[in-house]
Amino acid sequence: MESHPLRLLRSYGRGFKILMILGNYGFGDILERMGLLRYIRWRRRFVQRKEPLQGLTTAQRLRMALEELGPTFIKFGQVVSTRPDLVPANFVEELSKLQENVPPFPTSAAIDVLQTQFGRKLEELFSEFDAAPVAAASLSQVHRAVLHDGREVAVKVRRPNVLRDVERDLALMAELAIGVDHYIPELRVFDPIGLYQHFARTIRREMDFRREARTIDEFRRMFRDETGIKIPVVIEELTCDCALTMEFIRGIRPDDSEKLATSALPRRALAERGAVAFMRQAFEFGVFHGDPHPGNLRVLPDGKLAMLDFGMVGRLEQEKRDQLVDIFLAVVKHDVASTVTLVQEIGQPRDPVDVALLKADVRDFIEAHYGLSLEQMKMGRMLADFTSLLSNHGLRCPADLMLLIRALVTLEGVGRSLDPTFNLATVFAPFIEKLVRKRYDPRELAKRTADDLMRLMRTAHDLPLNLNETLVKLKDDQFHVNLEHSGLGRFITDFDRSSNRIAASMIISSLIVASALIIRGGTTSPWLTVPIFLLSGFLGIWLIYGIFRSGWL
Repeated sequence: MESHPLRLLRSYGRGFKILMILGNYGFGDILERMGLLRYIRWRRRFVQRKEPLQGLTTAQRLRMALEELGPTFIKFGQVVSTRPDLVPANFVEELSKLQENVPPFPTSAAIDVLQTQFGRKLEELFSEFDAAPVAAASLSQVHRAVLHDGREVAVKVRRPNVLRDVERDLALMAELAIGVDHYIPELRVFDPIGLYQHFARTIRREMDFRREARTIDEFRRMFRDETGIKIPVVIEELTCDCALTMEFIRGIRPDDSEKLATSALPRRALAERGAVAFMRQAFEFGVFHGDPHPGNLRVLPDGKLAMLDFGMVGRLEQEKRDQLVDIFLAVVKHDVASTVTLVQEIGQPRDPVDVALLKADVRDFIEAHYGLSLEQMKMGRMLADFTSLLSNHGLRCPADLMLLIRALVTLEGVGRSLDPTFNLATVFAPFIEKLVRKRYDPRELAKRTADDLMRLMRTAHDLPLNLNETLVKLKDDQFHVNLEHSGLGRFITDFDRSSNRIAASMIISSLIVASALIIRGGTTSPWLTVPIFLLSGFLGIWLIYGIFRSGWL
């Protein structure tokens, strides 16, 4: 990812505000090292913090800054809090407190969006439309409505101009990420560019309501034979990229203990039903709800469990699912060597890994959880230890796998809110055993063998052609090898800066000497030579000041 100065010019006002807020919350040293503090230093004298920052940790100051920066940055903090493999635990804990306290936007604006997108008046779209939204967030809000055929629906409408505002903030965040990665080497361990790219992909997906509608339909197909799970029906003719209309589901939140007393299904059975449904999503279908907190789940009067809000969804390829199963089996067998190999295959190393130290930590991890009965095993604790293992050795966990781990921890919490004795491991372990039996089923083995043979045959078929193309390029002297020099960009930038300073100093010194000689020898136009002499002297002093400020004399 490369820096584009035009991004800053297009959003100078917003960029200035972001720098001011970061500086006010004590991040001026970072801005100074990135060369950005000089743009706000003159104005910060007139802007004082209302709250004292003494006694606050860096994580607390970051959370407060993100809250003041607005919805895009709040969502960034929430997404970052799902990456404990990249961010220290104290930052994860603090950023997980971020809440979107966003007031609803005017109902008239929502109505304008609907009427513009569908080309009809509101009365033609719905027989009833509640003016007061039932929920509001930073990207959208939801209104209850009734179709002309009597069906009750929820209408999710994207905030006006939110797409423009988010893209503006993403452009500025990209420049900040590049600056941090370039000028502050000790923060590269947190992969600022990777975090930005992950967040940008996440929020853009969440703003595309057509994508969410397709995801809901996919979940409906997955659970079409499951009588205990309810997925809302999407109204296709009233859905577009900025509006989503679906079946309105009334039910009880899983953490509402008083109302759950009237449920047709015992709480323990509800917790197990939700856990089994989630395991099927992740390990059978490879697509799962990424945020199964109580606000996105409802218990229906007949005991069914309904899922809501499919804006955050994770996907696991078959290879990753197989690796997770293999890690679980290796831990059960107390196989340290296999676990080390699998951990390195799953994690993406930021730096060379100390294999001996990794093996020692893996052994400690296995011994901490080996031999425990299913009733004693705590999935949340085991997953947290696994995440810490990756983080301690600089292994980046794939984003969707990290989302799965976070979702499992959330799911265990929801299960215990339904039944304090619930243990996710009692559902997880039998499910893994079922997957292992399926993997070694003769028909499955035959299918995998056939797939491997087909790939091998395609490779063998393409090999002569690829070899012939290589030899032809060698014969015609068209064979090229691309080399990438690590750190060369920084060297080129510093070299260009030094060259510019040398050129500027030579020009300034020439102007000073020439104008001084002309003044000394007498001139008929002092109104021209004297200003040139003074301006050249000022530019020389400014150049010296800039060299001293950079710290590179």
